[in-house]
Amino acid sequence: MSRRILFVCLGNICRSPTAEGVVRAIAAREFPELAIEIDSAGTADYHVGEPPDRRTVSAARRRGYDLASLRARRVLAEDFRRFDYVLAMDEANLVELEERAGASAAEVALFLKFAPECGSVEVPDPYYGGIEDFERVLDLCEAGARGLLSHLKSNG
Repeated sequence: MSRRILFVCLGNICRSPTAEGVVRAIAAREFPELAIEIDSAGTADYHVGEPPDRRTVSAARRRGYDLASLRARRVLAEDFRRFDYVLAMDEANLVELEERAGASAAEVALFLKFAPECGSVEVPDPYYGGIEDFERVLDLCEAGARGLLSHLKSNG
């Protein structure tokens, strides 16, 4: 059975596309037996149709992740029916997702709940920061990816 996962941040140009690309790559490399579908979206429509922020793409490329083909989109009502997991990058987006989800069957949660050892519950927004902030997003997404994928492997 395929598991469907949606990663969500505010604009879908920094954190959630990073999570999408990192999870996709780590799943293919380290968890090839898992059948998963991965996407990302934003709670706001500021950047619909745009590629990820150039700094996001550049930082990801340095670690071997290709995000260049991704395009921003906004979370849709149907996403809460289509996806098994709708994972927010931070508390503010989690609150908005919980309000929109209603009585959906999707698990709506923080992404980093799957990486309690990383020392953070949120993936901080790097948009107004420097390269070190984009690197931190990658570190957290790699930890979250391995935790999430291990959880999916253990829970069939």
